[in-house]
Amino acid sequence: MKITAIKPYPVWVGTRNQLVVKIETDEGIYGWGESGLSGREKAVVGAIEHYREFLIGQNPMQIGRIWQEVYRSQYFEGGRSFMAALSAIDIALHDIKGKALGVPVYELLGGKQRDLIPTFATTRSDASGPEVVEQALELKELGWKAIRLMPAGQKSGELFEPRESIAITAEWTIKVREALGIETVLGIDYHTRLSVAEAASYCQKLPRATLDFIEEPLRTETPEAYEALRKLTDVPFAIGEDFSSKWRALPYMERDIHQFNRIDVCNIGGLTEAMKVAGWSEAHYVDVMPHNPLGPICTAATIHMAAAVPNFAWLETRASPGELYHGFDSPDYFPGLYQLEGAHYRVSDKPGLGVDVDEQLIQRESFKFWEAPHLKRRDGSVTNW
Repeated sequence: MKITAIKPYPVWVGTRNQLVVKIETDEGIYGWGESGLSGREKAVVGAIEHYREFLIGQNPMQIGRIWQEVYRSQYFEGGRSFMAALSAIDIALHDIKGKALGVPVYELLGGKQRDLIPTFATTRSDASGPEVVEQALELKELGWKAIRLMPAGQKSGELFEPRESIAITAEWTIKVREALGIETVLGIDYHTRLSVAEAASYCQKLPRATLDFIEEPLRTETPEAYEALRKLTDVPFAIGEDFSSKWRALPYMERDIHQFNRIDVCNIGGLTEAMKVAGWSEAHYVDVMPHNPLGPICTAATIHMAAAVPNFAWLETRASPGELYHGFDSPDYFPGLYQLEGAHYRVSDKPGLGVDVDEQLIQRESFKFWEAPHLKRRDGSVTNW
């Protein structure tokens, strides 16, 4: 079997762009992958087009060897655009190999360890005050045992003032915990918007055991910043969605900095790299809580990883009532896509990833330039989204 074509499709589906990648072979078997670098899809397409030049004609069954060649084919190692491209290619190759062997992708990863994949659900990002409590209680009633909050403070367009946010958010985080009781897992995603001092201040405003995790309070360029924050709070850290290789994850493992690893299979280097990081996580008793904000190909690939690793906690879902990211999760575009059964996904035994793409339908959709919010503080300075 040989690779005959690699086709990237950056398309606007529903409410956002998706970059899905199709790899075709001379035996008629094809595979789909997805890239995770939202908002910079054109850069990833450029990388894929470079890699395509030497990948056509190669054996798609040699996934590990291809991973190494793609990663080492340029002098400058890694990089988020390159790794997002490699992620999509790697996932598509797993899809091909599973179909060729007649087995689901999880069999390529060591076999299935669980039949059901529990998820965590998220309250709406525009909710505040009593609304958040109501939404959290609704999610609990619908069966979710793990719930994530979003911080206050971004209702007024592109303005975000961290100190104002943590004061308001701390107040209703306490109320949500009181309403849910102690049995529900409760976390919050601050999306890298805080400094060490701000994150510590937020955590210290909460009674002990209010939160089971705080997600991405800081940017991850500097592990020492998280080490400093660890000295100021005992709230578990859920970080790593922006890790773009095992080398980026390594210092966080070696220094025992985080407790939940937010592996993103569409950014870290695909399933090949994700399984290596999951293994290191197991060795350090870090739970895997995958980042899954994209489309059905990402969801399918992540479900297969979640089925195969022993140290799995919960999978992020964007199809809960709090977020309603429907539109790009349409079965018209993605036949066979995974759909929630209550608060979990059931692992499919179909060969490959188990989900397809209507190529003709997505070809009718146009790419649209989209920018994440460029947040500013009241003084006009720029802050993180």
